[in-house]
Amino acid sequence: MSEKNKRPVEGHLQALELELLRPDGRKSPELLSSLLADDFTEFGSSGRIFRKQDIIEALRAEPPGRFSVSDLRVKILGGGVALVTYRAVTRDEANYSESASLRSSLWVINDGRWQMLFHQGTKIQGN
Repeated sequence: MSEKNKRPVEGHLQALELELLRPDGRKSPELLSSLLADDFTEFGSSGRIFRKQDIIEALRAEPPGRFSVSDLRVKILGGGVALVTYRAVTRDEANYSESASLRSSLWVINDGRWQMLFHQGTKIQGN
């Protein structure tokens, strides 16, 4: 894939990743169902392993919070596979706390659209 052809894909994947971090996106079973592959797996920063339905239910019960993202990068790995990495700071609005994590997502094309196949969050101690 040429650099010129990569840019729209990279921008699209950045937008999808950020959509999943918006508070209303995280609470939307419809959006989550469309963006997460049926065989989705997440290794959470808590150490828990989540499948698609697990994460949809967990995010619906998640306390309100806001994310800020830095160092977001997209690497096209090959035919319909991409890796997105970034640093996220979560602000828990219920108890006014912050936590930082390094995150990575593996995106694949399923039925002509990008879906997240795998995600991992690793807490950063001391922000």
